[in-house]
Amino acid sequence: MNENEKYCAALVREADRDRYLAALFAPAGGRAALFSLYAFDIEISRIRDLAREPMPGEIRLQWWREVLEGGRAGEAAANPVAESLLATLARHRLAAAKLTGLVEARRFDIYDEPMPTLAALQSYASNTAGAIFDCATRILGEASEENAIEAGQVQTIANVIALLPRHAARRQLFLPRDMLRQYGAEPDDVFAMRASPGLRAVLAELRLRARRHLTRIAELSAGISEKTWPAFVSLAPLRPWLNAMERTEYQPFQPPDLPTWRAQWRIWRAAKSLDRINR
Repeated sequence: MNENEKYCAALVREADRDRYLAALFAPAGGRAALFSLYAFDIEISRIRDLAREPMPGEIRLQWWREVLEGGRAGEAAANPVAESLLATLARHRLAAAKLTGLVEARRFDIYDEPMPTLAALQSYASNTAGAIFDCATRILGEASEENAIEAGQVQTIANVIALLPRHAARRQLFLPRDMLRQYGAEPDDVFAMRASPGLRAVLAELRLRARRHLTRIAELSAGISEKTWPAFVSLAPLRPWLNAMERTEYQPFQPPDLPTWRAQWRIWRAAKSLDRINR
């Protein structure tokens, strides 16, 4: 790997250990490309944390959009993530439109407007996490669109649950308003970090949906090439993590931690047989 690719690998190792470990199961020729893709996703996903006001966030997102569209060549060449990502797009003949769509969807992150409906959350998931899974399968040599969509839903639900305390602290609502209304919960329950029965019911339904998506990925695994499995095995630790939230002592604003050794073991198992992702 060149220096820019090493930078991307180090960023992913630090910020998303599960995806880093999963990428190590990919063929050597695909690892650097996966690291560049995941590093880009990390850069976009943390814009809200780095730019606390919408305008700086808009500027950062627009910069990435222009890079993907072929502009800002000089600046992109000086940015290790941008340079590596553009090289990956060219080498693997990936359409930049998939990632510009991700950038557009991520505009939701930098504002405090609530997620209006479950359908809106599902669309957001497909355009963000789903796009990354889709590109990862194409890097590995075989598109797996249905699995990418399912995986995007699982990853997004997991993020919404895991980041609930952070989102609540900055009064940002990723939990769909229509689900809150359905179960008699209020946004103020979230912002006050109050684990009301309604809020618990919303989270329980989201966990159920996540498990269903994991089940579907396992079912589809027999129909996809083994070479694409590394794109999905980072999800393997989620099943026991979701199950831990079914215990009576679970507190929504203190999500459980899965021991590192267990997450690594789950990823290793799934890399040997993807149908194990759900068991």
